[in-house]
Amino acid sequence: MSKKPNIILIFPDQHRGEIIGCMGDPVVITPNLDKLASEGVVFTQCFTNSPLCIPARATLMTGEYVTDHGVINNNMEASSSSQSHVRNIRDVGYHTAVIGKTHLYEHRVNSEWSHTNDKLGVLREWGFEDIHEITGPIASAGINSPYTDYLKEKGLLKAHRKYLIDYRTEWTRGEAKPWNLSPSPLPSEDQLDSYTGQKAVEWIHNYTGEKPFYLQICFPGPHDPFDSTQEYRDKYKAEEMPVGILEKPKQPYPGNINFVLNWSGLDGMTQAQNQLMKTFYYGKITLIDEWVGKIIKTLEEKDLLDNTWIIYTSDHGEMLGDHMMSHKIVFYEGALRIPLIIRPPSGTKGWHCNGFTDQIDIAASLINIAEAKPLENCDGRSIIPQVLAGPTDRDAQKGKEVVFSQVLQYTMVRNEQYKLVVRTHNQKPVEFYDLKNDPNELDNRVNDPTLDQIRQQLIDNYISDMLSHTQND
Repeated sequence: MSKKPNIILIFPDQHRGEIIGCMGDPVVITPNLDKLASEGVVFTQCFTNSPLCIPARATLMTGEYVTDHGVINNNMEASSSSQSHVRNIRDVGYHTAVIGKTHLYEHRVNSEWSHTNDKLGVLREWGFEDIHEITGPIASAGINSPYTDYLKEKGLLKAHRKYLIDYRTEWTRGEAKPWNLSPSPLPSEDQLDSYTGQKAVEWIHNYTGEKPFYLQICFPGPHDPFDSTQEYRDKYKAEEMPVGILEKPKQPYPGNINFVLNWSGLDGMTQAQNQLMKTFYYGKITLIDEWVGKIIKTLEEKDLLDNTWIIYTSDHGEMLGDHMMSHKIVFYEGALRIPLIIRPPSGTKGWHCNGFTDQIDIAASLINIAEAKPLENCDGRSIIPQVLAGPTDRDAQKGKEVVFSQVLQYTMVRNEQYKLVVRTHNQKPVEFYDLKNDPNELDNRVNDPTLDQIRQQLIDNYISDMLSHTQND
């Protein structure tokens, strides 16, 4: 047994925070995540520091806010010369590995690189030693990877790419509606997430090194398109699915909301269409859950489970029809809240922590587990002492006073009652919600004069201080 514990970070793409059984979702089928939660701590109030892929992943890697690391959108590449929790963990004697979709740079079709192996040097600079990188589904239509090599060998690549190209063509024309998306033509065992899970199982099974390991398992799902197979869609009944918040935002709203409304193309979506779309998304989550179970079983078979920390979280959420939006890039709860389950070695009696936490806390926690060099300029606090102290400790429900999130030119601060969004460059408010009295975020009170003092206090006490030490000061 290793002196230091192993660490596994299971990191799906775009898993909305409350869609797990242990978080109270009434229909989702996630028995393995629920078991993981029963042996660990569920942080019910965990938030992304950016509701967009590359900025969020850069934050997790560096432990820095978006305006510190500078990656504000998906057209930018996170710099591998930045500080890295993976590199720091490697440098204290861990063997580091990553399997799946890293998305620390854009997987752009027809770019200067055509295979994920072309970026191996970049991922090594981040600190990874064993690397098995693939893309998300849309990028796999044009970017080659070990996954597309696998499909080609099985004679499945042509059907896979035709399905995705047809989808992308319809989307470009404004004809694609997520509730009309046909199931994937691939067998369930050949799906992107199945491939990722299988490679993770193989890596764990084959690992014989003397060093403790840090393994990131980056599932590409449940990110759109919601291309689940019919087998997994059939596990859900549309009429039983929870209905989203189908009211559109009311003016005034900022440009990112306008962009996502137009991008989503959901205007006029009915309740039945919303519920049908959700069965497709939930099906992808259930497939991932099954692989979580197989990963844990492999750890048990290798006698590693009692010396391994397991952390399950995501980069950001998914609007899933709320406010007539899909995707993310907005600060509504659906895009902002992410899952976080932490199971310590040997497990514990499961409990829930309702204190605020976020991705920079996760970065600090990973560093803490490995006893690695702390990340500089990191406002994260390790939540590992909370996990170990247990539910009866006086600090068991401790959390941050506020959480921050940033994307494009916007910065958000959220506390227990209020959520404020400002333009980053001038701190001008553009959204303001009273979450206690308006939990569905239907009433943007940014221009309500009776709340001027509260808005200004949030700016003066939190946003101004957070932005004061950033590179975009």
